[in-house]
Amino acid sequence: MSADHLHPSPAMLAALRGSPNTGRVVMLNLLKFKRGGGSKEYGKYARAFEKILNAHGGRFLFLGRCAEKLAGGEDWDAIALVEYPSRLVFAHVVTLPEVKEIGVFREAGLERTVLYAIDPRD
Repeated sequence: MSADHLHPSPAMLAALRGSPNTGRVVMLNLLKFKRGGGSKEYGKYARAFEKILNAHGGRFLFLGRCAEKLAGGEDWDAIALVEYPSRLVFAHVVTLPEVKEIGVFREAGLERTVLYAIDPRD
């Protein structure tokens, strides 16, 4: 199976870049790891990505394991909330060559993911 389902498509990134919302954005990441070490592989990605993220003015707001599910359909293993200065910065960071290089760990670790851009309330 292709790893395309784990990354925003060029069309999705273009729409994000064209958004009228220019302020901070928080990306909600719902994460389902592959069995047999997926979380460890994803951890390698997250540690390397955090350095790149911080260098571009972003930061991890929250990382946590999912515990009891109380409602809803799909099961997730973890959630990450990642803040970026803007949608443009997000689109820039995720297309950097160094992020593509470490993407092998993300792809090795994730079975599936959902990614939402969230506008924080000020």
